[in-house]
Amino acid sequence: MKVHATFLLASAALAVLASAVPAPTAEPPTQPIKRWTRAEFDAVMTRISNWGRWGQDDQLGALNLITPEKRRQAAALVREGVTVSLAHLAIKEPVDDSPAFVHRMVELPKRDAEISSSADEYSVQYHGFTQTHLDGLCHLVYRGKMYNGFTQDEVTSRGARKLGVQAFRNGILTRCVLMDIPRLHGVRYLEGGRPIYPEDLEAWERQAGVKVERGDAVLIRTGRWARRQQEGPWDIMKGSAGLHAACLPWLKERDVAVVGSDLALDVLPSGVDGVVLPVHWGVVVAMGVPILDNCDPEAVAEAAASRRRWSFLLTVAPLAVEGGTGSPVNPLATF
Repeated sequence: MKVHATFLLASAALAVLASAVPAPTAEPPTQPIKRWTRAEFDAVMTRISNWGRWGQDDQLGALNLITPEKRRQAAALVREGVTVSLAHLAIKEPVDDSPAFVHRMVELPKRDAEISSSADEYSVQYHGFTQTHLDGLCHLVYRGKMYNGFTQDEVTSRGARKLGVQAFRNGILTRCVLMDIPRLHGVRYLEGGRPIYPEDLEAWERQAGVKVERGDAVLIRTGRWARRQQEGPWDIMKGSAGLHAACLPWLKERDVAVVGSDLALDVLPSGVDGVVLPVHWGVVVAMGVPILDNCDPEAVAEAAASRRRWSFLLTVAPLAVEGGTGSPVNPLATF
């Protein structure tokens, strides 16, 4: 009788676990895209602006929200000391309309020497749709202005005089909330062009039992890499799942510090007249929030699901390149 009761309790617990976050299946649900005019988008850009919030000369943007207290809160999430990379392996072939990562050996070990070495050279044009990277605040310009009102004239052939990625050289350490939207809908990946709306984000919060807070990083999983494995490469600009511009006020209301995804963050096509990547421009230019593009959250999603823990410590250390528009990165999740 005792064994039977234990079995029933265990079965009930498994049932609760299964119902809390559904396992991926096959085809994702469809969702029509809302159309926005350029005027509607411009109004939102004004509404969500953080210009002047931390002073007229501020170059950190929303990273100001990651206070020492926020870092301590994030560090307290580490219970097991298990780290999982959020970077996709460097892609050495030109795919997805993006340049390849160039890895060239410049020195090989000498066969006839007792002591020798090897050396190599990296070259990467990281902005695009393949390499995992961070977008700095000088990367994007909207109507002649960058974050905090700095003009595009601050970017020259020698790099950016304002908002260069070196401002982030002390690194990013904060709580990250993984929002696994395919898992929310019980699918392996979202179909091409499927927009994600604030209702999806809030539904995930309820289902996962976690709420995005001030100073958090938000990582959106669309299932991009699972889709690519299943379907092969596709025209990124003509059919990719991602956030709709309607999510911009939601991100501002939650006061996020960093946002990222497994592709370019935006749904493509965007649904906004005349703006290809409106979430990119809204987040970086208006809000001063750096973006993590082309992350690979597949392993982290499984690690989070197995623990039923959808928040963890995120660590990002961009290269300290003076005047750089961003940096290749290897973001780390620590449980």
